[in-house]
Amino acid sequence: MTETPFRPFETRLDRDAALAHLRAATDGADDGELFLERRRAEGLMFDDGRLKTASYDASEGFGLRAVRGEVTGYAHSSEVTEAALKRAVETARLAVGAGGATLAAGPVATNRRLYTDADPIAGAAFAVKIETLREIDAFARALDPRVVQVTASLAASLQEVVILRPDGQTLSDTRPMTRVNVAVIVEQDGRREQGSAGGGGRIGLDGLIDPADWQAKTREALRVALVNLAAEDAPAGVMDVVLGPGWPGILLHEAIGHGLEGDFNRKGSSAFAGLMGQRIAASGVTVLDDGTIPDRRGSLTIDDEGTPSARNVLIEDGILVGYMQDRQNARLMGVTPTGNGRRESYAHAPMPRMTNTYMLGGDATPGDLVAEMTDGLYAVGFGGGQVDITNGKFVFSCTEAYRVKNGKIGRAVKGATLIGDGATALQRIRGLGNDMALDPGMGNCGKQGQWVPVGVGQPTVLIGGLTVGGSAA
Repeated sequence: MTETPFRPFETRLDRDAALAHLRAATDGADDGELFLERRRAEGLMFDDGRLKTASYDASEGFGLRAVRGEVTGYAHSSEVTEAALKRAVETARLAVGAGGATLAAGPVATNRRLYTDADPIAGAAFAVKIETLREIDAFARALDPRVVQVTASLAASLQEVVILRPDGQTLSDTRPMTRVNVAVIVEQDGRREQGSAGGGGRIGLDGLIDPADWQAKTREALRVALVNLAAEDAPAGVMDVVLGPGWPGILLHEAIGHGLEGDFNRKGSSAFAGLMGQRIAASGVTVLDDGTIPDRRGSLTIDDEGTPSARNVLIEDGILVGYMQDRQNARLMGVTPTGNGRRESYAHAPMPRMTNTYMLGGDATPGDLVAEMTDGLYAVGFGGGQVDITNGKFVFSCTEAYRVKNGKIGRAVKGATLIGDGATALQRIRGLGNDMALDPGMGNCGKQGQWVPVGVGQPTVLIGGLTVGGSAA
């Protein structure tokens, strides 16, 4: 299915009338905008030898926002009509009250293009997508007789946004997203283990349905499953931990990244509040949030307020030098917006959020970092985790990890969890590898009930003295 481009002021609203309503809502406000969105998404899942789900969702709507100080008035509707916009003005206006504020200058427009605007849903025929998933299932089962279940999924979506500012400025972005995931379950002697792999980004489907791509993902999922099939129970105790490159950056994202978002620091609820300019990490540690990397899952040409995304340095050589900001928090903190104002959809107000958050590499080889450990854990894959933003305490489960003794990687372990807090972990980094990598494109981030796609990355990292939870006697 191919849709015409999203042109709400040609097909849904009179632009001059919409601008008049927006100005009525934001008269006397500090900031505000009319955010219009159309989103289409398709998802297919092939499970246990058959097509289990096939979905297609389409939605459109608008969100109207007026901001005065710390107060936000927000109204949204799935009806893009002038009548609905008039009703929204009444709600958004409540935040402005008697007014008296001066409207902030709008964002600087950009012509930069970080990704294609082609519709990924139309990038392959429906029958081709189903056949690709069927081939993944057959390929996985043919790789190893111990494979007893295969789940393969394919997702493609297109989000189109148009932002109207009270000064008449109009900004737009067309954002594709694709992803292919493979999970396998293997069984031997009555024991079952699982492995998974996947990824994608703001790219078309053609590369992901290429056999060379999905076969590599399938082999990786099987490799992880077989590693876990032979794993022994993880040890417990305080020990040195080496984190692998790429996806293990999810620990950085959760344990540290959220604490560097502007709203938590403005309100003083972050473990890093009030520490600007101070050392919060070991020397050599530099952390960035970069929404400008082409084709990446977390990248944005403009954020959901219209600010161009940026390469923002958060920690430089261990020193806290920046926070991630949306327009409201930046204004209240007296700094510049950083292009991190994000929202899940038109039904949500924007807030400071991460894009692609990663740590720069160092000079050590991964082998050198492992060789430093007398008794420790080498963790290269992570699953779910929990983080308390106020103190940075985290608990993360490992999906692939190995015991290290006297600098040698030994047997795989299962059931390992990493326990600690972000501020302490940053200070205990003892070595950075020369192999910085970004994740394959599979991250989603939740905050206050809103989910947005993100990217993570890091080099191999040696951290001293993390608590490892395990079940080994």
